[in-house]
Amino acid sequence: MAKRFFGKPFMNWYRQLLRNSKYRWVVLFGTLVYLVSPIDIAPDMFPILGWLDDGLIATIAITEITQILLDRKRNLRQVDETVAMAEAVKINETVIDVDSVAVI
Repeated sequence: MAKRFFGKPFMNWYRQLLRNSKYRWVVLFGTLVYLVSPIDIAPDMFPILGWLDDGLIATIAITEITQILLDRKRNLRQVDETVAMAEAVKINETVIDVDSVAVI
């Protein structure tokens, strides 16, 4: 039940921030600082709780970065296929040039 109230809204908020290109690098830098800094929601001196919050943040960050990279790769592949199709159409076009003749 706690996941529904706390985990899902946090994940959606974090995902939206990462998908927004204006804030992407700020959020990634903030995530890295959070993971490295000793100031946490649950300090690391509590063995399991301290590691869980860091693990959750790291997992969400890695998942979203991977998804962004896969989307970018998919978009580049679609652009390459479109360019390749346009070139294939251009190569396959046959142009017949005929001189005009006056018929009387």
